Amino acid sequence: MFHRPASVRRFVTTAVALGLLSTLSTGARAGARAPEPHLRPTTVSSTAGSTTALTGYAIQSTAKVNDAAAAVSSPGYPASGWYPAGARSTVLGALLAGGKYADPFYSTNQQKIPKADFQVPWWYRSDFTVADTSARTYLDFSGVISAADVFVNGRQIAKTADVAGAYTHHELDVTSLVREGANTVAFRIQPNNPNKNLTMGWIDWLEPPPDQNMGIVRDVLVRRGGPVALRDAHVITRLDVPSLATADLTVKAQARNDSDAAVTATVSGSVGATSFSRSVALAAHETKTVTFTPADIPGLHLTSPQVWWPAGMGAQPLYALDLTASVSETVSDTVHENFGIRDVRAPLNSDGARQYSVNGRKLLLKGGGWSPDEFLRWDPTYVEDRLRYALDLGLNTIRLEGHIEPDEFFDLADRYGILTLPGWECCNKWEGNVNGSGSGDEWTAADYPIAKASMAAEAARLRDHPSVVSFLIGSDFAPDAMIEKTYLDALKAADWPNPVVAAASDKSSPVSGSSGMKMTGPYDWIPPNYWYAKREGGATGFNSETSGGPDIPTLDTLRRMMTPAELDTLWKNPGAKQYHRSPSSVFGTLKIYDAALAGRYGAPTGLTDYVRKAQLAQYENVRAQFEAYGRGATDASKPATGVVYWMFNSGWTSLHWQLLDRYLDQGGAYFGAKKANEPLHVQYSYDNRSVVVVNNRHAAVSGLTARVTLFTTDGTQKYDKSATGLSVAGDGAHSTALTLPSSVSGLSTTYLARLVLTDSAGKEVSRNVYWLSTRPDTLDWAHTDWYYTPTTSYADLKGLGSMARVPVSATASTTAGTDGASTTTVTVRNTGSGRTPSLFTDVHLVDSKGKPVLPVQWSDNEVSLWPGESATLTVTYRTADLHGSAPRVRVSGWNTAEQTVPAT
Repeated sequence: MFHRPASVRRFVTTAVALGLLSTLSTGARAGARAPEPHLRPTTVSSTAGSTTALTGYAIQSTAKVNDAAAAVSSPGYPASGWYPAGARSTVLGALLAGGKYADPFYSTNQQKIPKADFQVPWWYRSDFTVADTSARTYLDFSGVISAADVFVNGRQIAKTADVAGAYTHHELDVTSLVREGANTVAFRIQPNNPNKNLTMGWIDWLEPPPDQNMGIVRDVLVRRGGPVALRDAHVITRLDVPSLATADLTVKAQARNDSDAAVTATVSGSVGATSFSRSVALAAHETKTVTFTPADIPGLHLTSPQVWWPAGMGAQPLYALDLTASVSETVSDTVHENFGIRDVRAPLNSDGARQYSVNGRKLLLKGGGWSPDEFLRWDPTYVEDRLRYALDLGLNTIRLEGHIEPDEFFDLADRYGILTLPGWECCNKWEGNVNGSGSGDEWTAADYPIAKASMAAEAARLRDHPSVVSFLIGSDFAPDAMIEKTYLDALKAADWPNPVVAAASDKSSPVSGSSGMKMTGPYDWIPPNYWYAKREGGATGFNSETSGGPDIPTLDTLRRMMTPAELDTLWKNPGAKQYHRSPSSVFGTLKIYDAALAGRYGAPTGLTDYVRKAQLAQYENVRAQFEAYGRGATDASKPATGVVYWMFNSGWTSLHWQLLDRYLDQGGAYFGAKKANEPLHVQYSYDNRSVVVVNNRHAAVSGLTARVTLFTTDGTQKYDKSATGLSVAGDGAHSTALTLPSSVSGLSTTYLARLVLTDSAGKEVSRNVYWLSTRPDTLDWAHTDWYYTPTTSYADLKGLGSMARVPVSATASTTAGTDGASTTTVTVRNTGSGRTPSLFTDVHLVDSKGKPVLPVQWSDNEVSLWPGESATLTVTYRTADLHGSAPRVRVSGWNTAEQTVPAT
């Protein structure tokens, strides 16, 4: 322990959000002079139970500060030439906001930022004002990367040995140091190295930031209160399953006497209409756990509780817990906590795969791997937009491998019904003891307390969120016995209510046992038929991270992120190192992907041709991945229980692992996933040529008709068959409508399959178009690597290149809502006089300059229309995102000329 004034006491608790830095621009002025901070002091409330977040900092490298820490951390210090930083800010995030460097998301600009600037500590200082010093005052913080010395008003109150780790939570009682008027807190932040510190890194997702995210990326709170503090408040819920008729609630909190005298506190609270109260006698500096149960508070036994469900399965009601601690009838502290009532179980099935159920109903977890902004800039609107995209895609789960987001993220997930799988990350210090020759230092004795405090803090923070359904204590590797005990002890102490999973890979830990998950890839290109094999990454068990690798963004986005010369290399040179793919030598180029693109569709003739082929390929591959897992979810043998697309999004401008790009534009990968995951869906099976109907709704459906028609690429019909009177049970069940013959007379090598599902009234409820080949992709399973299975011969889809050009008309109109949103309705029609369909017709909402309006949500997109057919599509968006421009619609397609029409 370090020396401090006797009156300054340090309490380590186990809550606080992983807040990330406030919205900052990337900056554009290389070499700009550091602006004067001119930060206004944060005005701290005097109300008991209040928390006030520091509004920002002045930051500077210690290499440029010669003054003593006592001076730097004292009020009135002239922070001349320092940089302003947001309330949650990495060093580089602040410098980018100040315009010191050019946009790091463009070209190779990030390489030009000197790493040496971030290999020394940086100062963060902030001023706050206090009007009333009679109340107790605490500094409450987390999210320090990687460690810090902490000072208040010229006095050191913590050292780096005590404030270390991105996830540890700290509460420092600074009552004796706080003055009426101006006060200063200063952090001397140490450089970060994910291989040496229990913080966070970027593995092979993207080119890591030069500062390795050093900084403070959660809110630093100034808490006020009386003699008794309430901490660690939470609710343990027990829902009766399967009846869902009753639920028991247990309310727990710690009452802590921070004064030098014995007191009697009254702890009172409420959940809904139920109120409760109890007197608690506390000796000086004593802490007691206060518990309210249905045995002593009958109102905590609920009949007909409001049950929280994942999206698509029911509603997402939340309850509120309010607690107050009073001494001599004066409020000393208050707590507010939201929670949900639901039951999550995840046993291993007979095949050893983890099978999740919520409130007694099994479900296939369909998700994506989440990435924050590369510089950990927190933008609540941007986060909400991405979560809304997840719902639009029919996903129900987000996996967070490290980079566990702030409370606001989980609040949104609770509200939208999106399940979350947080856990520690791989390939650095977190797994240094167990990953053999992999990166990451082995732990020392000093690391175990940091790991335990990290686990305790995240458990306490996440346990009441109904969206959180597990914690993965390992990723690529499971923890050893000592580390697992460290985690499990912390989880138990926090009353962790959810399944604990040993690893995201097929590993076991001594206590938690088998993970029930697999991490067999792929991470690079494989053909669509790969997903139907019940082996490796195919549709069986729970695949925690998997995809066909590269996801080339739209041409609009590519032009925002790469120079013309780089774009030229992109389509011309498959073996070239791609800076916007990955720092990994395995994933540094697009060689495997480009070989498949050329082998299946034909060599690209230019950038535009390369991108349009990429969108077509990504649509069919992502669609097949989710369709295979969807079909296999209710199989009697080796069912699919979960699939996490790797990844849902990227933290920067990327060429791989993303269903949506940095700017929220949508291409083939996005709409392939959206099509596969629609609520009632007709699909083609690459393995056995069956046409299957999958029902993702809860209720069964009957009276369906499935029709499949096969065409040559010129639109000549060669096969047509319907199956009527189809019935499909709910909750992900599937029914086989018919099976296509192994050969059809007169069918071209490349051909098209149109699947249409209609309900009992003849209304179309699902439509799906495939481009197929009589020559299948052939996989070399014997040479499967950890990241892909080689393809020895490709399906021949080159016939698509000879499709005749066809005209498509488009009309559009827009209605502005009263809620700040607008809806544009677009009707596209194939007006050709022949037989050829318009394949993969894409519609983009653009402004008057042709720039995409983003984010948007389409009812459907990238549709294929036969002559005379039309499709009416709707797109919703924020009216403000037009920035005063009139909306327009840009229509293009595989064999359709591009056109832009007004949409007023």
